[in-house]
Parts: sequence; structure tokens; C-alpha cells
Amino acid sequence: MSYQVFARKYRPQTFDDLVGQAHVTRTLKNAVEQNRLAHAYLFVGPRGIGKTSTARILAKALNCVNGPTITPCGVCDSCKEITAGNSLDVLEIDGASNNGVEQVRELRDNVRYMPSKGHFKIYIIDEVHMLSSAAFNALLKTLEEPPPHVKFIFATTEPQKVLPTILSRCQRFDLHRIPANLIAQHLQFIAGKEKITLDAAAAHAIAKGADGGLRDAESMLDQLVAFCGEKIAEPDVLSVFGFTSEQTVANFTDKILQGLTPEALDLLHAEGENGKDMMKLMSDLIAYLRDLLVSKVKPDALVEDLNPELQKSLEAQAAMIETDRLLELIDQFAAAEGRMKWAPNKRLHFEVAVIKAIQTLSQVTLNEVIENLAALRDGKSPTPTTPPPKSSAKLPATTPKKVEAPRVAENAPLKETKSVAEEQVSAFQPSSSAVDHEAVWRKVVEETRSRRRLISGWVDSAHALGTDGRYFLIGFPPEQKTEMESLSIPRTREFLEALLKEISGQDWKIKFSLKEGLPVARPAELLPAADQSPAKKKTETQATFKDDPLIREALEIFKGEIRTASD
Repeated sequence: MSYQVFARKYRPQTFDDLVGQAHVTRTLKNAVEQNRLAHAYLFVGPRGIGKTSTARILAKALNCVNGPTITPCGVCDSCKEITAGNSLDVLEIDGASNNGVEQVRELRDNVRYMPSKGHFKIYIIDEVHMLSSAAFNALLKTLEEPPPHVKFIFATTEPQKVLPTILSRCQRFDLHRIPANLIAQHLQFIAGKEKITLDAAAAHAIAKGADGGLRDAESMLDQLVAFCGEKIAEPDVLSVFGFTSEQTVANFTDKILQGLTPEALDLLHAEGENGKDMMKLMSDLIAYLRDLLVSKVKPDALVEDLNPELQKSLEAQAAMIETDRLLELIDQFAAAEGRMKWAPNKRLHFEVAVIKAIQTLSQVTLNEVIENLAALRDGKSPTPTTPPPKSSAKLPATTPKKVEAPRVAENAPLKETKSVAEEQVSAFQPSSSAVDHEAVWRKVVEETRSRRRLISGWVDSAHALGTDGRYFLIGFPPEQKTEMESLSIPRTREFLEALLKEISGQDWKIKFSLKEGLPVARPAELLPAADQSPAKKKTETQATFKDDPLIREALEIFKGEIRTASD
């Protein structure tokens, strides 16, 4: 007997054999048990996850001598013929090579004939999206009202190419990519059956490389057995398929996050000397950073895809970097990957990307500066702008010293003026529950100018749009998206919401949005006409900022000075 590859030898034969598709098998089992069988099914999903296997199992469940049953015997003539692919009652059609209208018309003419020995005549059309529009249209009427002894089962990787009129006539099942841990377990099952020693790390490396496709993983294992014999270790997998170990990528990321530029470049060069493809390594790095991002936002989201050791690495690294910094890293490496595709010297672009990423992590962002200034305004100590590296590598000093900001009369806490604001709001708030949102916002603008001059320009640009339940709606024209994002900083938003509560007596939450048609308001438009001369405006602005205690503290912390565009 000729050799049979693992993908065929260990093809699922029952619903319970399917790996990682419990949501599909449960529904199909219930449909068979309750005799609630549809006349057409559509199985959707990427390659190698079990679409055609599921179609065959369903066909056996329907045509088994004991059927319809959720546990086909596998030994009757009908089950054997379906498994071998030569059943007269179960016709498998390749949609890619039989996509013409003539083939579909022939199929349509044959459906009226009764099955030869089974309960149903079943048509399995693989890659159904390859059928032409004329072929689809020829199938419509038969698909909608087939004879009671006919069942259609379609499989496709691209459901968006199937006509909506076909989709609406089918019960659709979306098969998922199979988690890496489940693939690794199945590979160990096959290795046990074949008396092969497969290391756990090797199984997981194969599963990760298969990217959710069980058939790909089985084919890779087949190739490794031919290369290695009866014992397969992780280095064998990495060598045969050119993969980089997950732990190596984790170490690479760790050196970037700690600011260890020489060590990161040494690791990159070592991988290059070992013959690793730079594009594949960059792809692995971006994929790892994506895992780090997901793990940071939702720690339990990747439990089924990662081994325990890698999960521990991700947990430790998640504490080393903020989400916005991580997003910036992913953007930088993704841009570098795009440049590398067309560059003859790919390593050069990779090296530049690593150096730039480490420098970016040591720089202070605008949001961090603004938040520290706001902390000083509130009399609090500023927070460190970048996390200190965990190694002895020297990075630019960016952590500001701890200072106590002076308190000035104009910076009085909100609660000290509450009684005055309550008297003022009564002048423009009706006795009913309605609120004059424009009057409230005008008062917010006035108070912000006196208390938080640093953000007054952004507030001046905002437009009060109204209220919606507990939300106070603030709009900006699309041209002033930057101003809206600046006010969306949590500490600034909290200040404005507290000010709204003080003025209106209601606990509002601010909802920002961009609206077409709103005028582009500039701070200068809100000043008296006499104050809008450029020379006077420049003089008053410099004097105001230089005399502001908060600005003086900021200049001391960040070792800066005030300059104008003409300086």
C-alpha cells in the first residue's frame, strides 16, 4: 500500500474528531438529532481548518445505514464510500474547475434522480465562490426548492465573492482558525500514534508557524519526520522552515524595551549570520508586539495561543511600556517592513528601525509634558515621563525632579467658588430641567481663561452642541481635530467636567466629536478688537507666560526657554 500523508491519514471521521470547531459540531449534532436539517449549508473559513472534512462527516451522518445519526458507524458501505470519495450518492465537485453554467445545468438536471442506496443525494461543492455568475443564477431555483432527497453543502474561503442570493438560501457556519495550543496537542497525538518523539517546544513552533491551519501543521510534521526521523526538537523546526524561536523574539523585544541598543543589534546580526530571513524576523517581531499589545489590554485574550513561558514574558514586558508607546512602536516597525520589501539591503533598514525605536522610547511625548504641567497646576508632583530602564544602559535623562508647585490666587480650587457660580448659573438656567448649554459653556470658557490659561486656547475653539442625557456635547470642526484631542487628555477632561458641575450643578460627562460646518474659531477672535494687533498680542502673550508660576516651574524642569517665531 502506498504511503499516506498525515493530513489524509488522520483526517477527522466523526464530529468529535474535529479540532477547535465545537460551535459548529454542536449545532450540526443538534440539527441531526432533532431532524431539523436544512437543504443547503455553507462552511466558511481559511484553508486547512476542516471545511471539507465537516461536509464529509455531515454526509456520513445523513447517509449512514444507521442514519441520520450523530455517530456514523464508519464501517457500512455508505460510510466507506464517502470516506474513499467514490460514493454515488455524495458527489464532490471542485468549484474552481467546474464553474461554468453547463456543468451547473447538468447538476440541476440530475437532482431529480433518487439516491442509489443512501437516504439523501448530497452535493458538496468546494470553493463555491469560483462559480461564475451565470452558474450561480442557474442554481438559484434548485437551491431554493430542491427535492426532499437532495442536500447541498458548500465550502469557501472567500464568502464575500458568493452572490447574496446564494448566501440567503444557505445556513452559514464560520469555522475558526484553530488555536496554537490545540494544534500542538493534536500533533502530539499523531506523534504518539506514529511512535515519534516530538518535543513540546517543537510542537508549539510548528503550530505557531501553521497560523491556525491544522492541515498545514500536519504537512509540516510529515516533512520534519522525513528530515529528522523519529525524534524532532525545536531547533529542527526552526532550521527546516526558517522560523525564529518565540523566545528569541521575546528576548529581542526585551532588549528594545530596556534601551539596550548594542545588545539588540548583536541579536539581529546573529540571526542574520544564521541565515534567518530579515523580512520573516521583522514579521515575527511585529506579531510579537501585537501579542504584547493584546496581552496588555486584555491579559487573558491569548491564553489558548501562547505557551506558559511566553505568557510570563509578555506579562513582565507589559509593565515596562505604556499602550500609546507600544502602538507607536508597532507603527514604526510596520513602516520599516514596508520599506524593506523593496530595499536591496534589508538589514540596514531593520537596524535603523531598531535604533529609532529605542530612541523614541527615551523621548518625552507631548501628552506627557501636558499632563505633568497639569499636575503642577494642581499642586501635585509630576509623574516620570519615561520608565527607567531595567539595565545599566545609559539613556537620556527625562525624568523630571520632584517639585512643589506654588499656589496662586487665580488657581484657587473649584470648590472655593462654588457658591458664586451657583448664583451666576441661576441667571441663565430655567427653573425646568432644560439647560442653556451655550450659556454654561461660555462660563466654562471664562473660568478656564482665568484658571488654566494653558488650555484656554483649545477651549476657545470648542462649540457647545447641546446635551444628551448625562452627556454634554462639544463639537469641533474637522480642521481643529488636534484641539479636540488635546482636550480629551483624561486630566484635562476631568477639569472641564468638574467645572461644568460647579457651574450648572449637574454631573455631566463631556462627549467630544468632529462636526462638518462648524466655524473654525481661533482664540484671537474672542478678544476685543483693540487687543488684536500683532505687536500688542505678542507682547501680552510673552508677559503672561513669563509671569505664570506654572510656566516658570516647567521651564526649570525641562531646562527650556520661551522663544517666539521671530527669535
